[in-house]
Amino acid sequence: MGYSAFKVFWQGLTGNKGWQPAWREPDPRPQYDIIIIGGGGHGLATAYYLAKEFGVRNVAVVEKGWLGSGNIGRNTTIIRANYLLPGNQPFYELSLKLWENLEQDFNYNAMVSQRSILNLIHSDPQRDAFARRANAMRLSGADSELLGPDEIRALCPFLDFDNARFPIQGALRQKRGGTVRHDAVAWGYARGADMHGVDIIQNCEVTGIDITDGVCTGVQTTRGPIRAKKVAMCAAGSSGRVAALADMRLPIESHVLQAFVTEGLKPTLPGVITFGAGHFYVSQSDKGGLVFGGDIDGYNTYAQRGNLPVVEDVCEGGMAIMPMIGRARLLRGWGGVMDMSMDGSPFIDKTGTQGLYVNAGWCYGGFKATPASGYCYAHLLAKDQPHEVATQFRLDRFRRGAPIDEKGVGAQPNLH
Repeated sequence: MGYSAFKVFWQGLTGNKGWQPAWREPDPRPQYDIIIIGGGGHGLATAYYLAKEFGVRNVAVVEKGWLGSGNIGRNTTIIRANYLLPGNQPFYELSLKLWENLEQDFNYNAMVSQRSILNLIHSDPQRDAFARRANAMRLSGADSELLGPDEIRALCPFLDFDNARFPIQGALRQKRGGTVRHDAVAWGYARGADMHGVDIIQNCEVTGIDITDGVCTGVQTTRGPIRAKKVAMCAAGSSGRVAALADMRLPIESHVLQAFVTEGLKPTLPGVITFGAGHFYVSQSDKGGLVFGGDIDGYNTYAQRGNLPVVEDVCEGGMAIMPMIGRARLLRGWGGVMDMSMDGSPFIDKTGTQGLYVNAGWCYGGFKATPASGYCYAHLLAKDQPHEVATQFRLDRFRRGAPIDEKGVGAQPNLH
C-alpha cells in the first residue's frame, strides 16, 4: 500500500480502518539464496537494495529480537559526509546522496532533515586540518565551507565565544548534513524490502553457522535450520559473537556508546554542532529535545547501557561550548553496542569461507552509512565484487599494511 497525503486524509475520514501492516510476518522457509544475519538498518538496507537494484528477491533477514531493537534505534540520528581519507569520503558522499532521495525511493517518511552540520574550530592547527578536510570533501563532490567567528555568531549566538580555554575561531560546515528519524529508517527499509518479496523474520536468533568443506551452507536458528547459498553477517556490536559461530575472530572490539536527550525546548539549534576540542555532538529533535553524545565507554561490553563517568564527560563537553545546556533537564539516556575496528573504518568483504560475508566495524559511523552500506553490501553479495567506493574496506587490510586510519589514533579503538 502506497503512502501519500491523500491517503492520510482519506483514512482520517474513514476511521483509519484501511491501513495494512507495513510488512509481513512470515515463517522461515527451508532455503534461500541469501540469508542476512541482523535486522538493523544495514541488514534491512542490504535486503532492500538486493531486491530492488539487483533483482535478488529470495532473501531472508533474520533478527534475534524486533526490528529497531539494536543500534538503528540507539543513535543520535546524524548524517554527514565530512571525512578526509580517499578510502572513506567517496563512500560517505554516496551515502548522503542516497539519504537525499531515500523517502521518495521507498515511499516512507524517514524525516530526513538537512539542517547542516557545524564542526567548531578552537585552534590554529585545527583550522589548517579542517581546511585540508574541506578540500578533500570537495574533491569527492561533497559540499563544504569554512566559517569565521562572526558568521558562526550569527547562526549560533548562544555559543561561548569568550571561553579562554576553548575559543571558537571558526568552523567547518556542511549544509547537506543533518538528521534523520532513526527507527523510521528501519521501518522504511523493512517495508520496502518486504514489498519486493524479502522475508523479514523477527525473534529468530542464529545459534550456529553451517560450514562443510570450507563452504557455508546455511544457519541454525531458534526456529530451525535454514539453508542458503550465501550468508551475510550484519550484526553490528554482536558481529564478534556471530563470527565466532563460524570459528572466526574479527579485528573489532565491542564498546557501549551512550546518547542522551533533554526535555523539550523551543527551537534553538540551527543544525548539528560538534565540539572541536573534545568529543561532543548535539542536535535538536522534532520534539524539541537536545539529542547529544560523546565518547564510548572505555571497557568492552555487550550490554546496552552505560555508566555515570561518561554522562559527566559528555555533559562537560556540552557546557564548554554552550553553557546554557546546563539549565536543561536530562530526560533519558540509552546505549548502543559499537563494533570498533582497529583503525576506525569498516569492513564490507568476503571471508575466508566460501559463501560467508561480513559487514562490520562501523564504530561511530554506522547510522550515517546505512544507505551506502546496504547498497555496497548488496553489490558485493549479488556480484561477488566490491563496489567502487568500498574497495578498501577489506578484512585483510591490517595484514597488508593498508589501514584507513581516519582519526589518526592507530590501533586503539577506545580512542575512536
